[in-house]
Amino acid sequence: MTDTSASLKDLGALTGAPSAQPAVKAEPKIDALGRAYGTGRRKEATARVWIKRGTGKITINGRDQETYFARPVLRMVIAQPLIEAGRASEFDVICTVKGSGLMGQAGAVRHGISRALVAFEPGLRPVLKPFGFMTRDPRVVERKKYGKAKARRSFQFSKR
Repeated sequence: MTDTSASLKDLGALTGAPSAQPAVKAEPKIDALGRAYGTGRRKEATARVWIKRGTGKITINGRDQETYFARPVLRMVIAQPLIEAGRASEFDVICTVKGSGLMGQAGAVRHGISRALVAFEPGLRPVLKPFGFMTRDPRVVERKKYGKAKARRSFQFSKR
């Protein structure tokens, strides 16, 4: 019986069991200007996000976040990853966003900020992932079908 267990340990060493290899730690991806980049998408919106050390200023398409996203709910959505990571006043965010409406754009910026934070500090991934910030929301608008008024709505029925 002991002979079998010894041979199984030898077999594990030969096949390169996961315990035999050390875990590779993720490296930060920071450019020469000290910025990390992340692309965020939601619906038809695409956001290109750069973060760098700073005071917590968020700029979207060259405008301040209060002027671009006038509704407080939208500003709350884009600040969620920074707040959950505890880095709200440590990073400046510069992003360009296009496509979709304001809610889709806010979701795209949130996704981009999350990905840029993980690129800057890979240790933040386990913090952000449970909140769903790292997941791209796959829902998109369904296309219109022929013979229908919209994607699924039929034309009004009339007996005569």
